[in-house]
Amino acid sequence: MAAALKNDRLLRALRREPTDCTPVWLMRQAGRYLPEYRQTRGRAGSFMQLAQSPALATEVTLQPLDRFDLDAAILFSDILTIPDAMGLGLRFAEGEGPRFEHPVRDEAAIRALSVPDPTAELRYVTDAVREIARALDGRVPLIGFSGSPFTLACYMVEGSGSDDYRTWKRMLYSRPDLAHRLLDVNARAVTAYLLAQIEAGAQAVMVFDTWGGMLTPDNFQTFSLDYTRQVIAGLTAGIATRPGLQSVPVIAFTKGGGGWLESIAACGADAVGIDWTTSLHSARSRVGDRVALQGNLDPMVLLTDPATIERETKRVLADFGHGHGHVFNLGHGIVPATPPEHVQALVETVHSASVPYHRNGG
Repeated sequence: MAAALKNDRLLRALRREPTDCTPVWLMRQAGRYLPEYRQTRGRAGSFMQLAQSPALATEVTLQPLDRFDLDAAILFSDILTIPDAMGLGLRFAEGEGPRFEHPVRDEAAIRALSVPDPTAELRYVTDAVREIARALDGRVPLIGFSGSPFTLACYMVEGSGSDDYRTWKRMLYSRPDLAHRLLDVNARAVTAYLLAQIEAGAQAVMVFDTWGGMLTPDNFQTFSLDYTRQVIAGLTAGIATRPGLQSVPVIAFTKGGGGWLESIAACGADAVGIDWTTSLHSARSRVGDRVALQGNLDPMVLLTDPATIERETKRVLADFGHGHGHVFNLGHGIVPATPPEHVQALVETVHSASVPYHRNGG
């Protein structure tokens, strides 16, 4: 049985329930900006050895919580674990980022794909979730995550990161049937993967649609959001059929998706993450109380100085304003050059400066 939560601010905020202050966690809060992470990474020998070791993944997941008064832990893993489990051969070359040895670019390769078993090929992830949940012992909620079907496909077709994902986008236009086949397999794989994380102890899950913002409005709906919607519907259905499994909040995040905020808010997620290019005030007025909002400090603010961080953090809090349903976060992941003491300044400011926005029922 899971330990009772000592700090449930995050879950309450995601469900738009009252909190004493605004909860805060940071995308990539476990990572290279922390010297203790770099030491653990050195012991592991490689990024994949680190991610595939439940003990080391637990260690680095908890490192930022031991430094900062964060309101959530997020599983240390990578969004590309699913395609790696499909046999694409993920590797991380120093200074080059992730690469697949076997990208999928033709009909035969795509039709050969199948949904990996999260209790087999991805067992190391679910084992890590269980170990992290035990180590947390109810300290804060644990967030599980996956890349969105569309974002996974971007890497699977290109074979690596890209400035424009031209090979994948060419397929969207010239062979939409193949694109949909790939996206459907990914959606079923993401659904199974997140359900397994929830069964293992994740108390919220997040779908990262990192590259959906590069699409045209019609293509975003057709090739990205429809498949995120399929994942969320699959989670709801899957939880309903598994005895003892309770619903958990789902966060949907599309980098560059501010233009489609209303549609994203209607996809079935409990919360929508937004980047720094969309005003929280504007987002709140557009979606009302349909969803909670997560965001949205520009990560580059953390490269400045404590006074600037305090000012900009207060600006983000004021932009959301009074009431509940706000989870403070960055508009994207923390950058490796961030000084840890700047994160400390951010977290302290969020907790202290947000209290007045939650008084008297908000």
